[in-house]
Amino acid sequence: MSEEVFEHPSDQIAELVEYLVVSLVDEPDEVAIDITDSDENTTLIEVSVSEDDIGKIIGRKGRIIKAIRTLAHACGARKEINCEVEVIG
Repeated sequence: MSEEVFEHPSDQIAELVEYLVVSLVDEPDEVAIDITDSDENTTLIEVSVSEDDIGKIIGRKGRIIKAIRTLAHACGARKEINCEVEVIG
């Protein structure tokens, strides 16, 4: 069994976010993840999905995106990274 090698700890968090988002949308080929590391301890993960899937990612009253952000924040805390997740249409 081979292990993946990640260049930066934020890559693992982005992979988790991508897995969650792809599982939720109707058009998984349209999902794009952009990672911006502003300094060593802060990461911005921008999730781009098709316009029809934005509602599925945000959820009713923002519950789904809040859950995704909570998971990303918890994973980041284990690696001492402040992680923010934003959805882009």
